[in-house]
Amino acid sequence: MMEYNTKQKKLPLPEYGRSVQKMVDHAMTIENREERQQCANTIINIMGSMFPAMRELPDFKRKLWDHLAIISDFKLDIDYPFEVIKKEKFYESPERIHYQTGEIKNRHYGRIVEEMIRHALTMEEGDEKDKFIELITIQMKKNYIAWNKDGVEDKRIFEDLRAYSNGKIDIADKEIKIHAQQSGKNDNTQRNNAKRKKIFNKKKY
Repeated sequence: MMEYNTKQKKLPLPEYGRSVQKMVDHAMTIENREERQQCANTIINIMGSMFPAMRELPDFKRKLWDHLAIISDFKLDIDYPFEVIKKEKFYESPERIHYQTGEIKNRHYGRIVEEMIRHALTMEEGDEKDKFIELITIQMKKNYIAWNKDGVEDKRIFEDLRAYSNGKIDIADKEIKIHAQQSGKNDNTQRNNAKRKKIFNKKKY
């Protein structure tokens, strides 16, 4: 009668497959310690042959013995050539990652743009600040276009920048143009359209 994997016990490391699991299960039934050790060495060689591209890694062998211990649920009594991972360490929950909290005014611009604007507000007036603000507008336009495929007018970017900075960065009257090639999508679209038009004009009917 056919056995379905869904009805068998869950594999701790599925990447090695059920055949390796059965080999390890068999090794744990061998009473003679020397024979059990030889069987474990053979299993390690088989496991290593399954990932030949990883052999150049300096800790490859150590990982294999760690994996053998994990597959046996840390019950295989052999002489490990390395100090393998402890069972309590393997099942230990990873440290909680602390994510930034707080509202983002406009999610399509992202938190990085907000941080760039806050930094710009701390800079002294001059060319360096002007160039940095220009980079901010370019990034804002890129982010907006990625979110809204219809594109956006520069005026909208300037208005949003002014709102973000509580009116402290107002460049609407400086006749600044956000370069299309730097905003990414518009320039590529225009270039592709020009190519199609050129090819179309060359066609002979």
